[in-house]
Parts: sequence; structure tokens; C-alpha cells
Amino acid sequence: MKRVWDISPPIAPESPLFPGDQAYSQQWTARIGPGCPVNLSAITMSPHIGAHADAPLHYADDAPAIGEVDLAPYLGPCRVIHAIGPARLIQVADLAHAAKDLPPRVLVRSCAQAPTAWSSEFSAFAPETLAWLASLGVRLVGIDSQSVDPADSKTLDSHQQLLKHHLRVLENLVLDAVPAGDYELIALPLKLMQACASPVRAVLREL
Repeated sequence: MKRVWDISPPIAPESPLFPGDQAYSQQWTARIGPGCPVNLSAITMSPHIGAHADAPLHYADDAPAIGEVDLAPYLGPCRVIHAIGPARLIQVADLAHAAKDLPPRVLVRSCAQAPTAWSSEFSAFAPETLAWLASLGVRLVGIDSQSVDPADSKTLDSHQQLLKHHLRVLENLVLDAVPAGDYELIALPLKLMQACASPVRAVLREL
């Protein structure tokens, strides 16, 4: 059996999320008992909690919802690159050492431990870094922080680079235990036909 790394954080009421976003909540709509053979629940949450795939609709009106995007970028060869350090913009120089024969998917480990509580201090991508990755044939980027843009960004320059270069993105990954190197990524979004994002159960499998 090939080894599998689960790179998705738990989703629960205490999961970190951007201020103002909808926290996870669950209620039981049916419980096992006399006349009822099953437990049933209903959940309410932002699709940006936990490991998730942003849709182009998240950063552009009239762009595709997550249920409309091609699944191919979310499945296949992937490289994990370590660029661990203080909260900052990830530059080309942080990734260039691992750019030879780059596969179409790149995940960046930017912190020593994935966050378990909200903080506005996290690493994000410099816009020019995403343009550079796209020029090398990358189709999907991922990061172990809450966003590819800084928390206080109003222009979302890196998200706009995703749009410009038709890149797909994964955020809130957990790469703490994953060595730098090449893997198979499996992180399929749900077919949510109106949503701006989707939770994913992101995993890496050894090649």
C-alpha cells in the first residue's frame, strides 16, 4: 500500500475562519429511536472553512462557481515545497530551488505548524510568484495558510493572478508532517453549482 498523508484540518465549530465568515454548526434533524432507524443532521458553514478550493466566482462576478470548474487540476502529480519562515509574501526566490521539472501542481508549506486559531499574521503569495508558477506550467497552487492574499488586502492581487492565469487554488492545508518532494494530489471539490468555494478532503499519496 502506498502511504497517504491527510492534509486537511478538522472541521468543527472552533475551526479558524476569517472574521465575519460563517462558522460551522450542526443540528440533528432525526435521531435513532422508536419509529426512526437513522440519525440525520443538517450543517451550516462557510465553504472556506478547513481545506478548501476557491472558485473563480469568489474573486470575480460572472466567473464559474466551484461546481462548474474542471476537476483535472485537483488530481495528479504534485510537488510540496518548503518555504517555512515568518509571515510574509512568498517570493519566487523562496521556491526557485525546487523549480526543476515542476509538475502541474505546487503546494507550499509556509509555516512550521498549521494554525488552529484565527490570526491575521500568515504567509501569502506575492502576485509575481503566481505568475511565475503559471509560466512554468503550473495549474494549481496550494498553501497552508488562510489565503493566497494577506488578510488586510482589499485588491486581492494574488487572487486576480489566479483569475488571469486560470490557476486553481487550495487554501488551509496542513503540511506539517509532509516532507518536501513529489506526490500524487487528490483534493476534489464538491459539485456545488452556486458556491464560491468547496470543502475538500485533501490527501497526498506517495508516487
